[in-house]
Amino acid sequence: MKLVVAIVRPETLPDVLEALFRAEVRGLTINRVQGHGGETEKVENYRGTTVKMELYEKVRIEIGVSDHFVKPTVDALLASARTGDVGDGKIFVLPVEKVYRIRTGEEDQAAVTPIDETAPVFVGAPKA
Repeated sequence: MKLVVAIVRPETLPDVLEALFRAEVRGLTINRVQGHGGETEKVENYRGTTVKMELYEKVRIEIGVSDHFVKPTVDALLASARTGDVGDGKIFVLPVEKVYRIRTGEEDQAAVTPIDETAPVFVGAPKA
């Protein structure tokens, strides 16, 4: 089992979610975060004062997957989050020692693998 952690640009999030859905990767956590990597610093004027902006808005996605889902997950993230510019983000694949599904008490691979493939899956808000 692995924990795939991706830090991506906020504007790529819809494409990333669609790519993960198409790769049949289910179950994720998303957080808005700030950070910087290779981006150059930008300077902005705020209320007449010059301010050096060193942190950038990013989205952190965490996905717990079985070992056989690591490659499809990483491939979906790479294909959908890449713009070709500095600051596209990073993907980290971390080992997971133990996982428990709280609702059923299942452990390890059974806890990160979808139980019922026939259950309806909703992505985004319903269209009016």
